[in-house]
This record gives sequence, C-alpha cells and structure tokens, in this order.
Amino acid sequence: MASAIIISIILLFLFVHCVLIESYRKWFLKVKPFIPVSSSVPSIFFSVIIPARNEEHQIAKCLRSVLDQNYPSELFEVIVADDYSTDNTAGIVRQMQNEYKNLRLLQIEKLLPQKQLNSYKKKALELAIQQANGDWIVTTDADCNVSEEWLSNFSNFIQQNNAVFVAAPVKFINTGSFVSIFQCLDFISLQGITAASVSAGFHTMCNGANLAYSKKVFYEVDGFKGIDNIASGDDMLLMHKIYTRYKTQVHYLFSKESVVETLPMETWKDFFNQRIRWASKADKFEDKRIVFVLIFVYFFNLSFLLLPFAAIWLDNIGWYWLAMLAGKTVIDFRFMVPVAKFFNEEKLLWWFPIMQPFHIGYTIIAGWLGKFGKYSWKGRVVK
Repeated sequence: MASAIIISIILLFLFVHCVLIESYRKWFLKVKPFIPVSSSVPSIFFSVIIPARNEEHQIAKCLRSVLDQNYPSELFEVIVADDYSTDNTAGIVRQMQNEYKNLRLLQIEKLLPQKQLNSYKKKALELAIQQANGDWIVTTDADCNVSEEWLSNFSNFIQQNNAVFVAAPVKFINTGSFVSIFQCLDFISLQGITAASVSAGFHTMCNGANLAYSKKVFYEVDGFKGIDNIASGDDMLLMHKIYTRYKTQVHYLFSKESVVETLPMETWKDFFNQRIRWASKADKFEDKRIVFVLIFVYFFNLSFLLLPFAAIWLDNIGWYWLAMLAGKTVIDFRFMVPVAKFFNEEKLLWWFPIMQPFHIGYTIIAGWLGKFGKYSWKGRVVK
C-alpha cells in the first residue's frame, strides 16, 4: 500500500514537471527575436543606474561598456550609486568623470548616515532615482558588460511596444571552472524560463542586471514601498507591482544584442550566498503564480533526496527514483537546447546530465536557507 502511494506521488510529480517544462519550451520557441526599426529616431532620455559596493576591479570596464554606446550621449546619463564602498570604487568613477561628462557619482553615505538596513541596494536605487534626470530608468550591476546597441535597443523596443517595464536577457561568462560551468547552465535555464513566462504572460520574472522602466510609473506604484524591508527583490518584486497596474505594457526584450554579460561567482560559498539571497524573497512574491511554481519545484527536488530513504524499506522504489531522475533530465534537456542556442552556449550542454545532482542539491539547500537562514553578501550579514 505504501509503495503504491509513493509510486503515485512520483508519477504525479513527474507529470506536473513535464507539463510545466514543456509549456516553458513551447512559449520560448514562440518568442520572436526583436528586430529594431531602422527609421526609429532616439528620443528617450535614459538614466542608467549602477549600484556599486567594493567593485574597484570591475567598475571601469563596466562603465566603459555602458558609456560607449551607439546612442546619443546627450540622451543618457550614468549614475553610479556607491553603496558605502571601502575600496577605490568612488575614486575610479571620479577619474572617469574627466573623460565622460554624462557620468555621475552618488555616494550614499553622504545622503544617508550609516545605519542597519536589510536592503541597501533598494535604498541606493531609490536615492539615485530621486536624482535621475531621465524619463526612463535602466539598471545593471557594476560587474556587468553591455553591448554598444544596449540603449538603442531599449529605445527602439519601448517605442514599438508602448512599454512601461522591459526585462532583458543576462548571461554568465564561462571562465572554464566546474563551478562556472554549473552557474552558466543554471542561469541560462532561469533566463529561458524568464523569456518564456514573461512573453506568455504566465508569471513575472526578471533580473536587475538588465532592466528598464518608466520613472513616472515607478513613482505611480510607490517605488519600493512595501518591499523595501526585503533583502532582495529590487527587480522581480518591483516588476510585479508594475505588472498589476500595467499588465499589457510589461515586456521582455528578446534580442542577442541586448544580452548583458557578467562574471559568475568564483567559489561555491559565494554562489550559495548569492542563491540564498535570491531565494530569500520567494515567499514575498505577490504574484501567486510564481509562488506555486517555486513551491512545486522545491518539493519536486526534495523528493529526490527523500526517496532513497524510502527505498531502504520498500521494494522497487529505487527503480522509480532512477526513472524519475532520467525523466527529469530528458525533459529539462529538451528545454535547454533552444535556450542554449539563443545564448550561444550549446557546447555546455554536454555537462548538463552531470550537473543534475548538483542542481537538485543546491535547490534544496538554497531554498531552505533562503527561508530560515542568513547569508553574507558584499561583506554584510543579511536575514
């Protein structure tokens, strides 16, 4: 009797997972690449905001990629929101201001006395937006690199689609290490789901390393009010606030020329701290559609840990466990093929079956600690 119940649960979990991932795959394949209109005249003034904390090794490269745009320099400004850096981040920005007149430095410590917050990044963004001159806010991170067409594509897309919020793709740069390959695969799967779900209107997802939204609409939804005490979520939680008011004007910019690149975490410790930070907002989503998806994904992965214990006492459970793992790998791989092709990472797919146990393990650990633990990020311990 117990075996029959467990087998039924296994089959149900696998069926739901297959339906979910196949739906993402179908939606992803339906997303049409964005084609800019050559006759479009740049007219939007962008304020590119880059929160930065102790980024002296990355900030100069990032800023050059952002400032050297094929977009009129008089139509965009770049604001570095220095988040209490203790290194030479601010000094590097000041030095670059001699070369770029549309580069601004905003030191948060001069506007806000040092005090304990649970979301410094949201506060840095909020203060920068208050001083931004642009009609549109564009955000990226201080360790990212963008293409020359980045702002031009945003401008063209916004004009074509009457958008108020635009999410765009992000990818990790493969440095060749095992932890880097794992992150590259894991992250493009998340980005594939983002492109699919947003384009299909299934649920809201995005990444703050590549976002654009109307400053007017930001204030219409009261900015980060109501979510400002949550450590993470300056991207997805804000996206849903805007989506609830402007459902048909929240879009995904599906373009290889709009992909923002960033380095992966160097160590497993840093990786887990990053993913625990991301997972910490999981139960804060107002978008219950994604909450249900996340709950299912967590318990589906947890079942892979629990079933081997059941196999000690119950016959044949081990074989069903292996069948479920094989089924998951096959259905996930089908989804990953077109996603990897979009991001030009097909060569990494050889690693995909090997990474499955690691992916299951990190999902369980990060999900649990994101809810009940603490993590260290940028030298701060956050709840």
